[in-house]
Amino acid sequence: MTKAIKLLSALPPPQRERLMALAREVSFPEDARIFEAGGTADRFWVIRSGAVSLDQRVNSLQRMTVASLGAGDLLGWSWLFPPYRWDFGAEAFSPVRAHEFDASAVLGLCEEDPRLGLALVRGVAEILAHRLETTRGKLLEQYALHRRGAL
Repeated sequence: MTKAIKLLSALPPPQRERLMALAREVSFPEDARIFEAGGTADRFWVIRSGAVSLDQRVNSLQRMTVASLGAGDLLGWSWLFPPYRWDFGAEAFSPVRAHEFDASAVLGLCEEDPRLGLALVRGVAEILAHRLETTRGKLLEQYALHRRGAL
């Protein structure tokens, strides 16, 4: 399994400083919906404190938590890939403080500084690979539990 990485610590110091110059401090109260699946992905966050749950709508009344994020974790990657729509929803599980980044400003900075762009894409790719492996493990566990219950 890939190791979980934190985006900001994965960036070389000069690129991290350039990225952080674009950060804006934000906070979300407990139970606040941060974004909904299908909405426009025009920003992302690095969580400073608190917890966020990523969820997928199962039906019109029910959501299923697919991941829990905490301090240092990247919240949102859909801003990096067309069609720039959120794949999941996100909700503050506790009060959250975060660095917020405007996607268009970050993409512009990546155009100016290709080393930053490459480091950022690699960092996001590593995070996605880790989350995919974690999700696959959870699905296999659920499948095994279901199979045992069916016997």
